Amino acid sequence: MAVQQSVPTSKKIKFSRHYWLLIIGIVFIASTLRSPLTSVGPLISSIRASLDISNVLAGFLTTIPLLAFALISPFAPKLARRFGLEKTLFASLCLLTLGIVIRSLGTTPYLLIGTFLLGLSIAFGNVLLPGLIKLNFPLHIGLLTGVYSVSMNLSGAVAAGISVPLASGVRFGWEGALGCWALLSLIAAIIWLPQLKGKKRANVSTIPAQKQQSLDLWRSPLAWNITLFMGLQSLIFYTTSAWLPEVLKVQGVHAGQAGWMLSLMQFAQLPMTFIIPVIAGQLKDQRILVLLTSAFFLIGFGGILIGEVSLIPLWMILLGIAGGSAFGLAMMFFTLRTNTSHEAAELSGMAQSFGYTLAAIGPVLFGFLHDVTASWSIPLSLFFIATIALFISGMRAGKKEFIVSPEGQ
Repeated sequence: MAVQQSVPTSKKIKFSRHYWLLIIGIVFIASTLRSPLTSVGPLISSIRASLDISNVLAGFLTTIPLLAFALISPFAPKLARRFGLEKTLFASLCLLTLGIVIRSLGTTPYLLIGTFLLGLSIAFGNVLLPGLIKLNFPLHIGLLTGVYSVSMNLSGAVAAGISVPLASGVRFGWEGALGCWALLSLIAAIIWLPQLKGKKRANVSTIPAQKQQSLDLWRSPLAWNITLFMGLQSLIFYTTSAWLPEVLKVQGVHAGQAGWMLSLMQFAQLPMTFIIPVIAGQLKDQRILVLLTSAFFLIGFGGILIGEVSLIPLWMILLGIAGGSAFGLAMMFFTLRTNTSHEAAELSGMAQSFGYTLAAIGPVLFGFLHDVTASWSIPLSLFFIATIALFISGMRAGKKEFIVSPEGQ
């Protein structure tokens, strides 16, 4: 079902001012996709005390964006086909800026409304950037996916680290510490403005409607395996981010050090989110990467379960390597297993809708298992089950084949 498109050559990508502006725009959009979310966790106690809200409602602040991702992801490609990728992404940046500002107004209703709005806006970037990269950089998919992934994860790690200093040291308060990220999304929107001008370029909306509608992802075993892989790596990431510090504290790690261990895991992800897409793009078959990723997960979680405090930094590094690899592979599967940018966006929408639903369930299920069993051993087994399922789905997703339309089967 390959569709002929006007694709840029490597020479144009290297020397064209337009493509450099596009790359810078992608970097800035990617930098807005995690920072508004990871900046919340370190400030939860301050928010709870300031607004006098329950622990349940405070914890729900991390779940609301994930539910928003699941809700809007299937519709993002359809809106992009109607209005164009560039305009849709610009509108999402404007909505993100508005959501961050509303969230920071200092009342519980505004906090919840703003969080939901920014979740909706971030979903567009999550879904549409892989298709945008495939459309504009077909010869450099791995490299640009790596750049996008590093930008997103680096900004998320930095946001988590500076939230408390901004709130207390600079005395912005939690409102200012959360609201300052509106400046980043506003800058990203301004940098993206050149993409709205000039001669209309090839877009997902130029693909004939009958071609757009002929790909039935929901009946494709390959699409479902990619979706499961995406969902399981999301579940592992968000559940570890929410609960591993608590597990480490029970094992004798000081509260402050437990937070730094989570940061260590996130920073260990960064090189892999760049390296793995580049390597995956050069390989005909990515199953060896799936095998190594699963092995690192199992070793890391096994070490955490054993509870040897002196080796915890090693386990966190291994989990970071595995998490970065899994994320990079998930992003690459959207483009490697499809023929067009439209198909990549559709697959991304399906996978991220289901994936973030799983991610929202993970932290809740982990906490429920802890409450029921009054131990951490049974909840930790959830990570082993998820890793085995990740390996099984990834071995199918990593095999060289393409999702094809029914008439092409």
